[in-house]
Amino acid sequence: MVEPRPIQRKLAAILAADVAGYSRLMGADEEGTLARLKALRAELIDPSVAGHNGRIVKTTGDGLLVEFASVVDAVHCAIAWQQGMAERDQPAERIEWRIGINLGDVIIDGDDIFGDGVNIAARLEAMAEPGGICIERTVLTQTRGKFNFPVEDLGEQALKNIVQPVHVFRILAEPKPMPEPSLPLPDKPSIAVLPFANMSGDPEQEYFADGMVEEIITALSRIRWLFVIARNSSFTYKGQAIDVKQVGRELGVRYVLEGSVRKGGNRVRITAQLIEAETGTHLWADRFDGLIEEVFELQDQVAFSVAGVIESTLQVAEIKRSSERPTSDLTAYDLYLRALPNCYAWDEARILTALDLLERAIKRDPQFGPALALAAICHHHLEAFGGENDREAHPRSAVALARRALQASPDDPGTIANAAFVLGRFEGDIKPAITLVERALALNPSFERGWRCSAWLRLNAGDPGVAVEHVQTAMRLSPRFRNATDLTLIGLAQFFERRFDEAIATFATVLEDLPGNPPIHRYLAACYAQTGRLEEARQILARLRTITPLIVPSTVPFRNPEHRELFLSSLRLAMGEEAVP
Repeated sequence: MVEPRPIQRKLAAILAADVAGYSRLMGADEEGTLARLKALRAELIDPSVAGHNGRIVKTTGDGLLVEFASVVDAVHCAIAWQQGMAERDQPAERIEWRIGINLGDVIIDGDDIFGDGVNIAARLEAMAEPGGICIERTVLTQTRGKFNFPVEDLGEQALKNIVQPVHVFRILAEPKPMPEPSLPLPDKPSIAVLPFANMSGDPEQEYFADGMVEEIITALSRIRWLFVIARNSSFTYKGQAIDVKQVGRELGVRYVLEGSVRKGGNRVRITAQLIEAETGTHLWADRFDGLIEEVFELQDQVAFSVAGVIESTLQVAEIKRSSERPTSDLTAYDLYLRALPNCYAWDEARILTALDLLERAIKRDPQFGPALALAAICHHHLEAFGGENDREAHPRSAVALARRALQASPDDPGTIANAAFVLGRFEGDIKPAITLVERALALNPSFERGWRCSAWLRLNAGDPGVAVEHVQTAMRLSPRFRNATDLTLIGLAQFFERRFDEAIATFATVLEDLPGNPPIHRYLAACYAQTGRLEEARQILARLRTITPLIVPSTVPFRNPEHRELFLSSLRLAMGEEAVP
């Protein structure tokens, strides 16, 4: 007796489309309608699907079912499809498509696909208006920031033959992209510092210009009455022609600061101009010249001047507190700036490069708090890649560096937050780390990374609800930057709330951005195991083994016993006969 072949499943983005009023069109002009449909397929639809890496699974008289490996490709294809239809000259009896997109689990049967993932897409298509697109909430979550069309929230809908309600959104794809609705302005003065142009004539000095902006953002964000957009979002405009009004709308700020940096020999020149985003009015402009040894003072002068223009009643004492520099050694500072771009990359070689630069900076200035804390973060990241010999070495080094950082810079929010994150990760009691990060946020309420560190500490402490709130605050401070670690936290919150299918979709998206990240592989394998997809779980673990021999992390950060056991038992299930140490 032949054993039945096991059912094969996969996660896919499914696009379902049909022609609105097909029967009416056919009744009015059967041959003409068929000819126009054939031409549309050849000239617009099939090329759009192929151009966005889709596969047409099946066709009916008036509809198509299309599969995509990427949900971003699926949405872009649908928008291009509807745009193309709107731009075409058509007779009075227009052909209009309705499109639905879902991201979900499908059953594979030869070249065909089945399951709720397909059924939900078909139900969403039926809800769409002619010329419109309806999507499920997970589709919106995974594509946020990737397209700029208006979205209408239709709320949770009971769909035919679908057990659970589905949260539906409508995308209005018009002939030209429309800007996203303006973010509401915060209840205090708000500013974004855009990347400064590198006027040195040397591409190798790009890091220096970026470092100047980073320091100006830091100085401004320490002023508690200012709302300052994080570097990650403001730097998405780098290399682009800037429309400050659009920047103001997209980031939700009242003011925009732009400028340039020129470094030549032992001299530095910083130029800056402050613009009111809504009107485009130039409020202030100035030039700051000095020796390279005076670069810290130049940065502070820019921050002081900007703050003084925004708020004439500025308390000088508050600004002065923000101007205290963590080092006076310019070589150590330069090494620190070179390390910054590599510290948060989930690439072992780049992290090691950053750690080498930071160790050289610390050797020159053993009291350089931010460098000590960032080196601790590097050891934290390396622990995830480490083999048997690293199970204790990296955590031990990370904790020691974090404690030195706190002693060296007890009032620097960035140092405090990074140290708190490391101590909360590797030490037994997480409460002191949470207290530390709360202090960092009290010192700097606009500190995006501080909110992110707080979110992770809250998640590890067993409070995913507060964790998601804090990561959403970080996302508001950086609205144009899709941080994969934010999605990772959201995925873990879904996992701990046993919303495993949603977590799979989230972690699969993160893995596209961070294919070398060991923890993401573990989380995704755990989710697959919980949904009974053991073969896929083991495939993920096989990919993990090409990155690190450490399948089970040397330390597990989750302090809630139920969360910890859910994660470890899921890994045990994914590993099959292998025992978890």
